[in-house]
Amino acid sequence: MAETERTGAAAPAGDGDVFIESLMDTDLYSIGAWFSDTNPELVEELIELSLEIEETGLRRYSEESGVGLEEAFRTLLTGLAVRYYKSVAG
Repeated sequence: MAETERTGAAAPAGDGDVFIESLMDTDLYSIGAWFSDTNPELVEELIELSLEIEETGLRRYSEESGVGLEEAFRTLLTGLAVRYYKSVAG
């Protein structure tokens, strides 16, 4: 076990940079970045909507809102991607 794992001490800054860079090299990050860059005026609305879908449940949200299941899923996934992007990018 590495020293940082046993003691709970923070890893050197260089290690953290490599880890953060690895988080940016994902499809989820790319989707979130693309949506945020191309639709900045819709980001907050999308996040709220995806949280509502998450809390309600995909099938129930689809039925109650009259939105197709696939569209609700795409909204949920894009909202998750934007939240992921925002948390990594700061």
